[in-house]
Amino acid sequence: MAQLIGIDIGGTKTHVVVEADGAHLDRPVRTELVVPSADWRAGLGDAAADARGLTRLLVENFGSGVLASALAVGAHGCENTEQCHDLERALGAMIDGPVVVVNDSELIPPAMGAERAIGVVVGTGSIATARDARGALVSAGGWGWFLGDEGSAPGLVREATRAVLDSRDRGEPLDALGRRLFAAFDAGNGDELALAVTETGSAEALGERAPEVFAAADDGSDLAVTVVRDAGAHLAALVDRLLLRGIAADSVVAGGSVIERQPRLQHAFASALADRLPGLALRILDRPPVEGAVALARGLSPAFR
Repeated sequence: MAQLIGIDIGGTKTHVVVEADGAHLDRPVRTELVVPSADWRAGLGDAAADARGLTRLLVENFGSGVLASALAVGAHGCENTEQCHDLERALGAMIDGPVVVVNDSELIPPAMGAERAIGVVVGTGSIATARDARGALVSAGGWGWFLGDEGSAPGLVREATRAVLDSRDRGEPLDALGRRLFAAFDAGNGDELALAVTETGSAEALGERAPEVFAAADDGSDLAVTVVRDAGAHLAALVDRLLLRGIAADSVVAGGSVIERQPRLQHAFASALADRLPGLALRILDRPPVEGAVALARGLSPAFR
């Protein structure tokens, strides 16, 4: 029985789907596994160790026969073409079937059945990715919350804090955004807010306050509305940069915890795309990214085409 494997290796969790062709049932037979990535992955940057850990995970949960399957992997930490190829080669030495490895952000378009699309992740970070005509990975953004990642959860909180502090410097009264951030960071004034945000130890911790920005916009804060609008414009700029570098695309597919949950940011991104790049449609991911890995694996396996 032919099998395929699709894997989404995220920074936090790993989602595995194994499908058998199930011809006698007129549908694939699917088994899924979700585990913390730290359970099998020691760290980033060691393709050989990743291949050993992933192979061990597959054999322990699905049996050694699974190693004959077509395998597609979207991997957090494969940030360029060579890193993807390194893991691809390492897995190819342990898997009997065909193997393809892409960055985890590249799973978003195929998950939605989009073939000529730019993928944009907007969650703990923000990045736009696509492949050029030579098959090389091309990206824009993704520099981390300290340097960029505008539109991401921590990026929104950083820019919202900046907006509130600028407003206070102009002598303006505290609005809904300021009140919400002061409460969220247990701050009594602008100095305390600046210190609390600066001392927040991680992107995840800072990003936990992102819902306050959208709630403040709903409360009528002009500052919050502007922060969200500017975030949408930044995301559109990432897409534009890829197009300027020769990427051929007819649509954009965006996924990630922030963009999927926040209609205001969806609207801001769509509006900015329409203004800057008319004709480039935006779709929002509405299924697990691992479905993109499954779609890529199907393309490797004749039994599933």
